[in-house]
Amino acid sequence: MPAESFDHERMEVYRLSLEFILIVKRIVGSLAVGQSDLADQLRRASTSITLNIAEGAGEFSKKEKARFYRMGKRSATECAAVLDIWRTLGLIGNEVFASGRSVLLRVVSMLIGLIKSLGEDGR
Repeated sequence: MPAESFDHERMEVYRLSLEFILIVKRIVGSLAVGQSDLADQLRRASTSITLNIAEGAGEFSKKEKARFYRMGKRSATECAAVLDIWRTLGLIGNEVFASGRSVLLRVVSMLIGLIKSLGEDGR
């Protein structure tokens, strides 16, 4: 009997990572010309969160699952740093910053929980 969904599609953290990608799309679309370097970095890092969650969910080995979730966590903190830089430079408003940061905090928290549930250190 074929599966009706992939493992990652049933994960709340995966759905949140997709939500963050939509936030990134809005942010990048509103940036002034000349910000393409960090915009590209944010796009790649946000995509990396989602892809690593999916890869981890598809793994059988607990160690490998945890490794992918750790990579996703690192990408999420990288995204948070880009938002910090843009806010510091006055390129994004507090509301946009807060919405992106809120989603990232939830993603990181969930990934740490998943990593720890696999018997790995979440730090």
